[in-house]
Amino acid sequence: MPERYFITAIHTDSGKTLVSTIFAQALHADYWKPIQAGYPRDTDTVMPFLQNKKSRTHKEAYLLQAPMSPHAAARLEHVEIHPATILMPETDNTLIVEGAGGILAPISDEYFVIDIAKKFDLEVILVCNIYLGSINHSMLTINELKRRKLKVKGIVFNGPENLETEQFILKHSGYPCLLRIKPEKKITQEIINRYAIELLANLNLPSEKQG
Repeated sequence: MPERYFITAIHTDSGKTLVSTIFAQALHADYWKPIQAGYPRDTDTVMPFLQNKKSRTHKEAYLLQAPMSPHAAARLEHVEIHPATILMPETDNTLIVEGAGGILAPISDEYFVIDIAKKFDLEVILVCNIYLGSINHSMLTINELKRRKLKVKGIVFNGPENLETEQFILKHSGYPCLLRIKPEKKITQEIINRYAIELLANLNLPSEKQG
């Protein structure tokens, strides 16, 4: 079975779409955002940067209009989101699945975004931003992932480098660091490719997979 990863984060606007793009380009993987709330669609942001012959994107299970929490956006449209109605796209390729918001962003009155990862037994990649208070937010998220007994591939740090913060999170989580993304003025294909090559090296995969 191909590898399937779930990109989530310690809060919203964390860089999940950027990280998803880097992983998809590095692994020549497919990309899928099961629940999209608001425009522009993250799929439309990712698609132009997948410059290889294998990657393709898949249609959202729920495409909502309002840029807010999925459960609130769904309520405005009189839609009820339920994990049982979300079906995995048909693909033989590696799949990158991007969540919405943080792991406990609600998709309904009963379910959270992280329930999608649980349903499909996806291996989690956690994006941790670097800012004042991020240790607390990171550890709360990590503890919840462990409580739910989810598989975690590792952590991607996004933001200004802070080795003390990063080392604390890595030590207490027990997860490896997969990538460090520095602040970038503009995201270009060159930047995506550079991080993709770095990611492959960290995963001990051959760089020629990047194309």
